[in-house]
Amino acid sequence: MKFELTKEFLQEIIDKIDRQEFELIKTELSELHNVDIAELIEELDEEYGKILFELFEDETSAEILVELDEESREAVLEDLSSQEIAEDLIENLDSDDAADIIADLPSEKKVEVLSHIEDIEHASDIVDLLSYPENTAGGLMAKELIKVNDEWAVLRCVREMRKQAEEVDKVYTIYVVDDDDVLLGTLSLKKLLLSPEKTFIKNIYNEKVFSVKANSDDEEVANIMEKYDLIVLPVVDDLNRLIGRITIDDVVDVMKEEAMEDYNKASGISEQVDASDNIVTLTRARLPWLLIGLMGGIMGAEVIGIFDIENNIELAFFTPLIAAMGGNVGVQSAAIIVQGLASNNLGMDSLAQRLIKELGVALLNGIICSGLIMIITSLIGYPNSISFTVSISLMAVIIFAALFGTFIPLVLDKYKIDPALATGPFITTINDVLGLFIYFMIGKLFLNL
Repeated sequence: MKFELTKEFLQEIIDKIDRQEFELIKTELSELHNVDIAELIEELDEEYGKILFELFEDETSAEILVELDEESREAVLEDLSSQEIAEDLIENLDSDDAADIIADLPSEKKVEVLSHIEDIEHASDIVDLLSYPENTAGGLMAKELIKVNDEWAVLRCVREMRKQAEEVDKVYTIYVVDDDDVLLGTLSLKKLLLSPEKTFIKNIYNEKVFSVKANSDDEEVANIMEKYDLIVLPVVDDLNRLIGRITIDDVVDVMKEEAMEDYNKASGISEQVDASDNIVTLTRARLPWLLIGLMGGIMGAEVIGIFDIENNIELAFFTPLIAAMGGNVGVQSAAIIVQGLASNNLGMDSLAQRLIKELGVALLNGIICSGLIMIITSLIGYPNSISFTVSISLMAVIIFAALFGTFIPLVLDKYKIDPALATGPFITTINDVLGLFIYFMIGKLFLNL
């Protein structure tokens, strides 16, 4: 059953901590998932959160620590010695989670924690993972896995797998390697169980295996796992030697982070922020795009000032319509392209083909919208000249905005710039200004502004 944290439950835990009813708290929380306990700690005041965290056994505490947000994790770790972090927490975590925890520590404490890890192999694995950039396959992978040699017989294979399984919490896949650890394929557990004991692994393993290089971008990893519906993906070095594996839970985190980053950019937020951040941080994240929007508004006002609309003041009434439609169409087009680039489903279409397709969509939408606005303005009682000018302008602005919204993300992507920047305030502001210019230029052509 899903746990729902309420204010009443939170206050109940605080009261029990005040009364030092620690055993009762442990019993009450024993049925909760580690994620739910982490959520509870995050909602408590710092001191109460630390007390609650320290109630659990080392293995449970380590798993809870992984689920905490950065601020709560930092608060929990600041009172622990390097030795306590190493022996009580790090040694109870898989290498990838341990590396993530240590990476956030101050440099001096990082070295101290590593020096206190008794398992030399585990420490070596963590150091290796720390050498990879965070947004790469190497930064996502864990070292714990099961691998067998293609020259082994089934009997020896099972024996060796039992030894390796002692260090692995979850077995996702059995990898097959040669004497140099070069990845050859995967081994089906069913085939292993059904094959005679003297059968060599090289005769029963599956050569078809997807893998990524350690320096591959994390978005590429996510795309491969999504496309081929994988729950685990092996990581190899430049010599194709097996060095780790990435599981789907790590990739889900990447997808969430990328989606949030793109959403922030589309919303005009320049950095990753949470609702719980302070006023200065939230302002710093929002202000740059607001200033760009402000400058766009000033430019729009200057565009209007260029033209003499005193004799056709009705044109000013439709300025919000033209600006809004241009911005909306541009954002729609940009969003579709950015989404396609992110999921690699744009196919083999060239830039020209994408623009031609978007032109067709814009023409159809433009005909419908401009036709409606001509009918409505005529029925309201505007002069035919105004209705015609607004209608033609709307058609032109929709076509321009659609093509512009398609073109910009594709160009940014070609030059390795995040195309998500082309969505939201950027496209809206540019289309507002240029849309108004197109509107009044057409007005000048037909109404002699």
